[in-house]
Amino acid sequence: MEAHDTGTADRRPVVNIEGDLVALGPYCRDLIPRYQRWVSDFATLRTLGLPPRPMTLEQETAWYDGQTAAGEAGFTIYERATWRPVGNTGLHGIDHRNRTATFGILIGEVDARGKGYGTEAARLMLDYAFTALGLHSVMLTCYEFNRAGRRAYAKAGYKEFGRRRQCRWMGGRLWDEIYMDCLATEFESPVLGRIFVPDEPRASG
Repeated sequence: MEAHDTGTADRRPVVNIEGDLVALGPYCRDLIPRYQRWVSDFATLRTLGLPPRPMTLEQETAWYDGQTAAGEAGFTIYERATWRPVGNTGLHGIDHRNRTATFGILIGEVDARGKGYGTEAARLMLDYAFTALGLHSVMLTCYEFNRAGRRAYAKAGYKEFGRRRQCRWMGGRLWDEIYMDCLATEFESPVLGRIFVPDEPRASG
């Protein structure tokens, strides 16, 4: 698909999946300093499972090299209006035999939050999991205090199925860890269902 206008054509990155608000493309080595900045923000780490520790450029580069070497299904999230990278998302622990995976997402740019980008990225990743990879069950975990994340995941199609009670310390109290999942039978493809289809028969003659 071509860029929307010539002004953005030179800035358009390589992307694999396009929604209305965001597009998903491969991790990019040139973006490692930006990835490092995202995971060095303690406010961002607050809702992730990562400990609030300094992240060096060398550590982030090692993470990037490990992800690419392992062939993980990870993407950079781009804001379509500007083609600015705003976060990362991926499927982890993909089990093709049992058709399962675990979903993760990070919206790193503060001004990109609250705009529906996370919800759409989550839906595009479910589309990728079910339509492109043929998986059946994708799950995630989030913390009870992460109200914005829980709303976004529910809008994307995830449903709560269990909790680990009082296992996350935040703001002077313990909170539950919430388990959510989505099944392929509960999901309708928004994008890739138009791509992953067999060819139409050609007229003979």
